Amino acid sequence: MSSKRFNLTLNKKILPYKKVIKVDSDKSISIRSFLIGSISHDISKVKNVLESQDVFSTINCLKKLGVKIKKKKAQSYLIFGKGLGSLTARKNLELNFGNSGTLARLLIGILSTTPNISVKIKGDTSLNKRNMENLIFLMSKFGASFLPKHKYHFPLRLVSTNLPIGIKFNSGVSAQIKSAVIFAGLNSNGNSEIIEQEKSRDHTENMLKKNKRAIKIKNTKKNVIKVYGKKYLDPININVPGDPSSAAFFSALTLLSEKSSIKIKDVCLNVRRTGFYHLLNNSGAKIKFIKIKKINGEFRGDIIVKSCKLRSINADKSYYVNSTDEYPILFVVAALINGTSIFRGIKDLANKESNRILEMQKILSQIGIKSISTNNSVKIFGKGMINAHKKKIFVPSLGDHRICMSAFVLSLLTGANTVIKNFETVFTSSPSFLKIMKTLGAKFEIQK
Repeated sequence: MSSKRFNLTLNKKILPYKKVIKVDSDKSISIRSFLIGSISHDISKVKNVLESQDVFSTINCLKKLGVKIKKKKAQSYLIFGKGLGSLTARKNLELNFGNSGTLARLLIGILSTTPNISVKIKGDTSLNKRNMENLIFLMSKFGASFLPKHKYHFPLRLVSTNLPIGIKFNSGVSAQIKSAVIFAGLNSNGNSEIIEQEKSRDHTENMLKKNKRAIKIKNTKKNVIKVYGKKYLDPININVPGDPSSAAFFSALTLLSEKSSIKIKDVCLNVRRTGFYHLLNNSGAKIKFIKIKKINGEFRGDIIVKSCKLRSINADKSYYVNSTDEYPILFVVAALINGTSIFRGIKDLANKESNRILEMQKILSQIGIKSISTNNSVKIFGKGMINAHKKKIFVPSLGDHRICMSAFVLSLLTGANTVIKNFETVFTSSPSFLKIMKTLGAKFEIQK
């Protein structure tokens, strides 16, 4: 897999297909595996790791912080953990998070309460534009400081606290912020309490659950997560399932591609990650989960999708937290269904790798699809399956993998003459995306 810059062009509709595929491994679980392994004791084992740019950024940062990580074979790693508070930073160390918001927020959570840390932190152009005010505010409550003061974008300097104190936190839609607080709490004095106002993805909790001394979860209407500081963490042994967010793009393509069907094998089916599939089933989609089993606290199984006629989508805010990454492709689906679809409670989409509401509106308008947005909702006036071979879609360099993938699917379904700049950003999450699309019959050209 290369990370060299390239543009991509396509202008041909995809033909019907019936295929069985396996998507890339889950990015959220892969990144968390390395982070948790590094602060646990003894040797943690992780198999079927996503080998993408975001995960390589994670490995590089941890190695710079003194963690020994050994690759056994493709997608299989050993992490030699030394326990909480064991990461070290030499003088003038700089950590580059690349494009990964997950890595940035979670590793900052760990470092904020690790003694004697003073590091410069930054990301790529896209990550440096993302506002980190909430994270900085919460880590400051633990005792960490960020310089310059009142600056909320990377690059920054993080100075950890040597006397971290546990905090109480009401968690919203961001699983990354919640995980950062859990990680900071693990090495704090006293206890931290997280009350989940909205139930966001819970991979961090699932991986730590066996450490009953360190974390307890009370499943009520509002989950309460108790983190007990300074406890011994046992090593983990994880086999990473397929990524449901990556699978969503192939599912959307299949639903709208006439006489097509697909089986996607061994995908993470955690109920807090499958909002996309339940939402579309509510609109008449033919999506089924089969062979469901639970491994490492995570449900996984196969997804079967068949093309069909869909009704317009009505997504209230409760769906957002379980399908955040899939909203750009949901907007594509909405555009190609007859009728008006509405998505509420989506204001956080503006602070992703790009402003995903605005950028998807621009793309859809290029092929004549009207939409109206407020800061917290969008209404898309779907036209049904359109033939756009005389129209052009241009996607500028945004550093946003989900926008690139969504525009790609839109072009395959409509035949629009499409140019997507810097498509290599897709490799941050889905290095096999183009290879799988090729097996389905997609025609495209790479321009280096």
